[in-house]
Amino acid sequence: MNEGLAELATLLRERDGIEKRIADMTGRSARQGDVGEFIAAEVFGIELARNAVQAGHDGWFRSGPLRDRSVNVKAYTSLADGIDISPHPCDYYLVLDAGRRTGSGVRHHRWRITEVLLFDARRLLAEFAARGVKVGYATSLRVADRAAARLYPTSGPGALLDLTVEQRAALDLFA
Repeated sequence: MNEGLAELATLLRERDGIEKRIADMTGRSARQGDVGEFIAAEVFGIELARNAVQAGHDGWFRSGPLRDRSVNVKAYTSLADGIDISPHPCDYYLVLDAGRRTGSGVRHHRWRITEVLLFDARRLLAEFAARGVKVGYATSLRVADRAAARLYPTSGPGALLDLTVEQRAALDLFA
């Protein structure tokens, strides 16, 4: 038997055990999107929908200036490929980005959060329409769109929320 194959089987069993622990903690899967939703809920006071595949949004802000507004949480390894915009309405898009990929080839991408963006969905869609941007899967964001919506690690000029010290510290855990 191939030694590499046996080692791979062992590593996958170990990973399965870790992913089960993550799923037990989050109440959802260990996939990036589900983990991102859990982190966002904890950091931003979001009540997640009971159904993890609800159309349009993932939950509602429970406090602060966005209280009772719906939010669609996105977690990406890279925003270079754009953001997925659902045809179903929501009030806000909260995006957790792990940073840009560089180079080519297959390699490990560390689970981390390098940037958090918050977009007013109606305003974003209006801007896309005015610029003639096709909306849907992998919708392109301009650098200026990202900069204006940035909450973390630093606030952008159009930041819709001011992060507390506690929120920054929680996000720093994943930096």
